[in-house]
Amino acid sequence: MIPLSLEAVAAAVGGRLYDVPDPSVLMSAPAVVDSRAVEPGGLFAALPGEHADGHAFAGNAVEAGAVAVLATRPVGVPAVVVADVLDALAALARTVLAAVPEATVIGLTGSAGKTGTKDLLAQVLPEIGPTIATVKSFNGEIGMPLTVTHLDRSVRYVVLEMGARGIGHIAHLTRIAPPAVGLVLNVGTAHVGEFGGREQIARAKGELVEALPEDGLAVLNADDPLVAAMASRTRARVLTFGVGNEADVRALDVAVDTSGRPSFTLAAGGAAGARVDLSLHGVHHVSNALAAAAVAIGLGAGVEKTAGALSRAVLVASGRMEVTDRPDGVRIINDAFNANPDSMRAAFASLTAMARDGRRTVAILGEMKELGADAAEEHRGVGRVAAAAGIDVLIAVGTDDARTLATAAHTANPRLRVTHAKDRDEALTLARALIRPEDIVLVKGSHSTGLEHTARSLAVAGDTP
Repeated sequence: MIPLSLEAVAAAVGGRLYDVPDPSVLMSAPAVVDSRAVEPGGLFAALPGEHADGHAFAGNAVEAGAVAVLATRPVGVPAVVVADVLDALAALARTVLAAVPEATVIGLTGSAGKTGTKDLLAQVLPEIGPTIATVKSFNGEIGMPLTVTHLDRSVRYVVLEMGARGIGHIAHLTRIAPPAVGLVLNVGTAHVGEFGGREQIARAKGELVEALPEDGLAVLNADDPLVAAMASRTRARVLTFGVGNEADVRALDVAVDTSGRPSFTLAAGGAAGARVDLSLHGVHHVSNALAAAAVAIGLGAGVEKTAGALSRAVLVASGRMEVTDRPDGVRIINDAFNANPDSMRAAFASLTAMARDGRRTVAILGEMKELGADAAEEHRGVGRVAAAAGIDVLIAVGTDDARTLATAAHTANPRLRVTHAKDRDEALTLARALIRPEDIVLVKGSHSTGLEHTARSLAVAGDTP
């Protein structure tokens, strides 16, 4: 964190100091929006929440060590009072970034894989310079500025996820943190209900490369036509990645072992290829790894160094292809952080790869949210894909869309054992009754279904009857 006096903070955000005995006191730790996460010397941003107003926790935050509260009114403790706390956070982030002009901002977006790719970049880019990256998956107008406040003068690379719920959102984020590098992973069906179609999603994601300067770098997925077409929307140099021979950064000889861990040869330009053996589970991580490699190589890292860093990379985020092998031989795949039709298909592919030795497979699938008018048909499609994947037992979790998925799966494969659970707790009870030793169990659904709890409970040793 770059230390800023409260006087400087107020000037940066256009605020006024209240109940501040000494304006020269330094903000020396990052900003937070959760009073329980305050570090000594930090700043607490009092935002209105879904269930409570952050202003009510101003005193708690100061007691925990915050030097002040960013607020819209005096709160009885040291405060920087502004008209809008969210706008003030954005202004603070811009000020912090401006203090480190040597830092290169790397923005990344996509319908799937953002957090996994961000975590890979956070482990690859330190090979060429000190790096910070988005905390967890805080990729919106609140979380992204909070990440920026972690910046210090030693940092050379700032990796920022940029999420969008509609047209203009990513453009707004790029005005807060102007990127020099823009990475677009894919255009899928996540949040399609909010956007109104994949073309609209592509329009929104492409705002990232439109924001790049002429001397910037756009890193685009050559395997996704909607992403590849974004080359025409940027002034920056374009570098592509993919498994096809046309990509600038390529994966050759892709293989997946019986634990679902992919390996490949990383090739770029005329350089000799280098082997990558990922410790991550799921063939979809090949694309994520290629994306991270393309950014690193585009910034000057060598192929060998990049491949070595990818091979050493470990899983950081929970609930994303998180594999636990129990003593009774049951393997639990916790991929329940979120779900959409594309990520469901990727998870089925990983499950199939792990079951090549003939082990029985169980899929506990929650509903996919934010699909709009296409929800029923998308759930039918996922049900049919689950049946085609050769899954042995399916537990569909939720209400109408879950039943639609279950019916489609059973219709496509009457031999598939299909059952339904209304919620995560009933799913856990059913799973405990159905799972046998040596089974491979996939748990996946949108975050709101709460299946992360189910997956964690199943991962406990000896959970079969």
